[in-house]
Amino acid sequence: QVQLVESGGGLVQAGGSLRLSCLASGRTDSTYTTAWFRQAPGKEREFVAVIRWNGRNTDYTDSVKGRFTISRDNAKNTVYLQMNSLKLEDTAVYFCAADESTYTFTRAAGVYDYWGQGTQVTVSS
Repeated sequence: QVQLVESGGGLVQAGGSLRLSCLASGRTDSTYTTAWFRQAPGKEREFVAVIRWNGRNTDYTDSVKGRFTISRDNAKNTVYLQMNSLKLEDTAVYFCAADESTYTFTRAAGVYDYWGQGTQVTVSS
C-alpha cells in the first residue's frame, strides 16, 4: 500500500511558477512509477507528466513541455512537479498517482494503483 499526499498548490498569476510535491508513505522502497494528472472543471482528468521509479525516464503531455519538469527524490519519498510560465489553462486540480510495477511507464490513468487527494492550482490573469 502507498499513500500519496500532494501539496504546493495555490493561486498564481499567469507567467508565474509553482512547485507541487507528492509525498509517499507506506511502501517506501520508491520502486514505483509516479505520474501527475490534472482535472479542470467540467473536463476529464488528463495526463500531465510521468517519471520512472529511478528517474531515468520522463514523459510530458505536449501542452506542458518546456514549462513543467517532473523530478523525484527517493531519499525523501517525494516527487515534484515544477511548473513555470503558468497559463490560465493550467488551472485545475492536480493529482499524483503511483503504480507498484517497476515496469510501468504510461500515460493511462487506469493503470495507476494509488492516487492522492489532489491540490488546487489556480492561474489568474
